[in-house]
Amino acid sequence: MSRALAAVLTGSVLIAGAASAQTTLRIQTHQSPESTSGKLVKQFVEQVETMSGGSLDIEMFYSSAVVASAETFGAAVNGILDCDMTNASYQTGINPAYQFVADTMGGYDTPLQYLSWISYGGGREAINELYNDSGMQFVGAYLGGQESLNSSTPLNGIEDLEGWKFRSPPGMESEIFAELGATPVVMDFTEIFTALETGIIDGADASTLANNVGLGIYDIVKHTTFPGFHSMSSDHLACNKDVWDGLEPAQQEILKTAMDSLAMNLMMRTLVENGEALTKLPELGVTFYDWSAEDRAAFREAAVSRWDVWAEKTPEAGELVQSHKDFLARIGLGGSSEE
Repeated sequence: MSRALAAVLTGSVLIAGAASAQTTLRIQTHQSPESTSGKLVKQFVEQVETMSGGSLDIEMFYSSAVVASAETFGAAVNGILDCDMTNASYQTGINPAYQFVADTMGGYDTPLQYLSWISYGGGREAINELYNDSGMQFVGAYLGGQESLNSSTPLNGIEDLEGWKFRSPPGMESEIFAELGATPVVMDFTEIFTALETGIIDGADASTLANNVGLGIYDIVKHTTFPGFHSMSSDHLACNKDVWDGLEPAQQEILKTAMDSLAMNLMMRTLVENGEALTKLPELGVTFYDWSAEDRAAFREAAVSRWDVWAEKTPEAGELVQSHKDFLARIGLGGSSEE
């Protein structure tokens, strides 16, 4: 009896020990803790820790506190961090294929369409072919919605881009707008306000409508596109492959599920905050421009033609471009996937 009781007690101790074992993941995000995305990242952390019963602990570093944003992916590869929660665009210098994970530019109309490509269009598998080669595992993505262009002059449609001088991030976006007659000026985000105030630029590509309000851009310029059409940047969670493979299957599923929750919450929050901004901005004299279906199609055509140029840069870029084209055709947003 005593030996049986001892065995039971020993087993209970072992089970309790296994249950209390904890894995800590060191993750860096470029979001600030005060931003909408930063607050939702905090919820993500709490959700993971609760769902895992404490077996997963996340040490989240906000505002790129450990390394520069562009160095986060490499820091996870090299074990300084466990996971990267920034943006794939920082890696386009290594392989242009990362552009088509970060922002397809003119490809999808809504964040839900992009997330559907990941889950039901072969996107997850295509992304991981790219990420695994670098020793990383793509876990999930989150994005709020289309960004709004801001301008000191009207932006009724394609014709108003001719000669329009605006702040653009580097890379594919500046190439697309230049092809449509605009004059992109690549500058740091922090330089936008002075450049707008002094007339160095006519407008800027900054963020979503609600974020632009928070930044104070509409105190300077009074014209904006809404709903947006040109850019929908997506942040990711990507983990060191060895770290990921070392997690229990249940822990991996918890992280994927929490990322799905984060993505849905950000879409809903962006919808609400953009709506609130939409009702307030007319009082500030801001005019909205909802581009016609024809102008949106013309922009998409110009964007996809630039995709083809980037697709030639590396085999991986070509594979991701074709994956997007196939899915766009499948859901009725593009032409034949053979194009």
